[in-house]
Amino acid sequence: MERRQILKTTGFAATAWLTGFAGCSSSNPDASEETGTPSNEATNTVLMVTEGSTYYFDPIGLFVESGETITFEIDNGSHSATAYKKGTGGASVTRIPDGAKSWDSGILNKQGATFEHTFKTTGTYDYFCIPHKSLGMVGRIVVGEPGGPAEGSMPPDGKVPESQTIVDQKAVSYSNFSG
Repeated sequence: MERRQILKTTGFAATAWLTGFAGCSSSNPDASEETGTPSNEATNTVLMVTEGSTYYFDPIGLFVESGETITFEIDNGSHSATAYKKGTGGASVTRIPDGAKSWDSGILNKQGATFEHTFKTTGTYDYFCIPHKSLGMVGRIVVGEPGGPAEGSMPPDGKVPESQTIVDQKAVSYSNFSG
């Protein structure tokens, strides 16, 4: 009797332990190979949103470590995620760190469509949506620590959270930003 109780308890503990680890696995086996770290879609996904006549990225400010991948995902509408690199997507200025790789998702228009970019160079990155740049659809990502040409000023087409605020909060939602 005592032995069965121990086995039953041990079996339960093992099941609970395995169940706990099951939630940690990624459903995309390639995700961890791309970045070297497990995918964390909850914090590394930026939604591209149309809400009436308002267009925005959410979160509008996001902090990641060097080597992490961010997924830009269409919530609704037609949008792009485009780095402020002079000549990219109509950008007239560069607002990404020196030596950083620029990106342009092109215009995505299907709900749930995604674009991924891996950030390797430390610093502050400002980006915009090509069709809604003039309407203030801009965002900021801080990789590792603030720095670079975007630091200390706002993008020419809208407002974003200060870099230190992003570092402190890890993510600044659009609804909590009063730019």
